[in-house]
Amino acid sequence: MTNEGERTTLLLVRHGQSTWNSERRWQGQADPPLSDHGREQALIASRFLGNVDVIVSSPQIRALETAAIIGAQLGVGPVQVVEDLRERSAGEWSGLTTSDIQQRWPGWIDSDQRPDGWEYDEPLLARTLAALEMIIAAWAGADLLLVSHGGLILALEQHLKMNDGRIPNLHGRLMHHVGGQLVAGERLELI
Repeated sequence: MTNEGERTTLLLVRHGQSTWNSERRWQGQADPPLSDHGREQALIASRFLGNVDVIVSSPQIRALETAAIIGAQLGVGPVQVVEDLRERSAGEWSGLTTSDIQQRWPGWIDSDQRPDGWEYDEPLLARTLAALEMIIAAWAGADLLLVSHGGLILALEQHLKMNDGRIPNLHGRLMHHVGGQLVAGERLELI
């Protein structure tokens, strides 16, 4: 049980560049690894982080590898894996480029239409908020680094009435849990 006055700090960070990011492919829950550039981004980002008590990651390799690199640099570990920090499903768009999607589903991206298998915000937020609640309960009062994915972080930001647009690799959102409430802080650039 968490103490209502206890402050837990969460920095939710998008993973480093993956091989599919470099090819501009929609990933969703596919599991491409980090590119060499993504590994370098994780090393650079670790230099800008202050004290971190615990590192928690999505199970997807691009996030887990980012978290492991940062953890090794900071001397924090092992990385804790939470399944529900995984990216939303992109359904039939997984592995496709925006150009591929526009050819096969003309106008869908601009009109916010999505293909079969797409994970919409409501179920994504339900699992994300449940995961955050579990993480906060497990490490109440800690300074936490959560390595996850752009779609998940963006949906959470919108839920918290923050809308700073797309979230680049190794950028993140600072959040605080205090008094039983999750409060959004500033958007941070780690590279």
